[in-house]
Amino acid sequence: MSLHLNPPFAQTLRDLGRPAVGMWVCSGSPVAAEICAGSGMDWLLVDAEHGVVSLETVQELLQVAAAYPVQSVVRLPSLDVVAIKQFLDAGAQNLLIPMVDDAAAAELAVAATRYPPAGVRGVGSALSRSARWGGVAGYLTEAEKYISLCVQIESATAVENAAEICAVEGLAGVFVGPSDLAASMGLLGQQNHPDVVAAVKRVIGTARAAGLPVGVNAFDPQIAQDYLDAGADFILVAADVQLLALESKKLAARFISGYSADSQPAGGGTDVGY
Repeated sequence: MSLHLNPPFAQTLRDLGRPAVGMWVCSGSPVAAEICAGSGMDWLLVDAEHGVVSLETVQELLQVAAAYPVQSVVRLPSLDVVAIKQFLDAGAQNLLIPMVDDAAAAELAVAATRYPPAGVRGVGSALSRSARWGGVAGYLTEAEKYISLCVQIESATAVENAAEICAVEGLAGVFVGPSDLAASMGLLGQQNHPDVVAAVKRVIGTARAAGLPVGVNAFDPQIAQDYLDAGADFILVAADVQLLALESKKLAARFISGYSADSQPAGGGTDVGY
């Protein structure tokens, strides 16, 4: 019996007919991941860059989410050829690589997802979840069609190099990170600053001109809608930990005399770190 893998994120972006809306899974909790997977969102971003989510945890979260009609994208800790191999072997079909500043870095990321001679990915699919332990017939020769790779533009340098990055063959999309972009522009914690918003929209325009899907993170509903109106193809609008932090503070403020949610760290206001 031959097993089958789900279509990659790139196909969802092509077939959906509207922007794909998603949320972060940052807690590492399988319960939280399952709740988010069943929420009706189009996609989840499992974050292994920030926090304490390990490779083993990522595999578990992917297994949990696989029971639901949602796309799972994994953000790696960094652009690391070995790490890319490991996360692919863990069954991640959709990857987001952070802090990609130029075309050379994007080309290295693409190469890390491809088997030789097209790339440098190590061969071990029969021993891993990527090919369901050898259960997916033809995986070695067809692995490329199961994988979607996006890179993250999140610095002023990357914005300047956006056209060259978007021209790299093998990318499924680019994703803009306003928080780190703001920091690189000298506007730490001000991802909604007009100059940052303008830089994000510049990347959106550049990617769309190149015919490449473009995504962005925006927890502020008005800013999120603004980016969608500007042409963003996929977006993240919340995170599991952010929702829990905000809503629990609201409940405390409502039922505990003298408690003010406004005086507490928002956990998703100006310092979302994404």
